[in-house]
Amino acid sequence: MRKIVINGGRPLQGEITISGAKNSVVALIPAIILSDDIVTLDCVPDISDVASLVEIMEIMGATVKRYDDVLEIDPRGVQNIPMPYGKINSLRASYYFYGSLLGRFGEATVGLPGGCDLGPRPIDLHLKAFEAMGAKVSYEGDNMNLSAKGKGLHGASIYMDTVSVGATINTMIAAVKAKGRTVIENAAREPEIIDVATLLNNMGAHIRGAGTDIIIIDGVEKLHGTRHQVIPDRIEAGTYISLAAAVGKGIRINNVLYEHLEGFIAKLEEMGVHMTVSEDSIFVEEQSDLKAINIKTAPYPGFATDLQQPITPLLLTAQGRGTII
Repeated sequence: MRKIVINGGRPLQGEITISGAKNSVVALIPAIILSDDIVTLDCVPDISDVASLVEIMEIMGATVKRYDDVLEIDPRGVQNIPMPYGKINSLRASYYFYGSLLGRFGEATVGLPGGCDLGPRPIDLHLKAFEAMGAKVSYEGDNMNLSAKGKGLHGASIYMDTVSVGATINTMIAAVKAKGRTVIENAAREPEIIDVATLLNNMGAHIRGAGTDIIIIDGVEKLHGTRHQVIPDRIEAGTYISLAAAVGKGIRINNVLYEHLEGFIAKLEEMGVHMTVSEDSIFVEEQSDLKAINIKTAPYPGFATDLQQPITPLLLTAQGRGTII
């Protein structure tokens, strides 16, 4: 499709159900490589990143079945082969294969990650963590080779120089089967990190502290299969909440975890948005007389960077001057 035609001027009302978190599932799928049996994921979003990850898993030898929003992955046939450059380069989250392949095989050869046209995405924190656990890094053309052959990965104390969701998750994945204890300090605290830790713990890992700035992982030898439900996508939820507040005539957003959106909802309440928060849904009323506010994005649990875009058009409907930093 080369264009999208929008016929406006119609009131929006009704309900919408939020899908599983993209930033979670793109880490959960590579993490399944560590399992010695079948893992089933529920509430998997139907997005291109998932399709690319499934294709990569199948190229590696995994058996994947998908029906509706359920993904069943049998990783027992996975082989340690170089990852296909084209697919890897188009997928930002490809770096999670580094941690999972290191954890299972002690080495990984992966194309350098891509995914965003705004600029390079440095992975220095990931590599620093892998090297602290005993991996050596080398480059060949467009590929990077990570190897911990011989002694394998070992536990280490790792301090993240900056708060990074990707580096925190990748280090956690690699450390699950490393010998000894790994401690991640200044770890990111996002709900997606808790989701990945929950999957790994349900597979038999020993991870404590996910959701805080210190995560402790005691390595295990084996991981087993399990079934896991992906958490709702808080960015998608915030997008629909903003839309409902801006032009809605009464919209219910289902499959929402309020605690993942507290910073965002607090700002909406400051604007004067009227909504009813239930256990797993939020009903947004038709709005009037909203006031402008000031927003500064910050790592979780602060105001999410990815929610500054959907709240911007909502601010256009408010009285006064607002700023986003």
